Amino acid sequence: MSEQDDDAIIVRDSNGNTLQDGDSVTLIKDLKVKGTSVTLKRGTVARNIRLTDDPDLIECNVEKVKGLVLRTEFLKKA
Repeated sequence: MSEQDDDAIIVRDSNGNTLQDGDSVTLIKDLKVKGTSVTLKRGTVARNIRLTDDPDLIECNVEKVKGLVLRTEFLKKA
């Protein structure tokens, strides 16, 4: 194992699939977005996700909201 393997953060969706930068994910639950009147419906696709330092969070853009941070427990790989 190299030193990079030890530092790598493994991000998994609700089904246990590994997520990487640029993947597309689908919401598995309706989510209200704090600070807005928008509710993201189950089945909404977020494309081109970005991983964060926290393995439980990803950054993404959806049609109605830009710069959104979502918990991986509400996502599945598309």
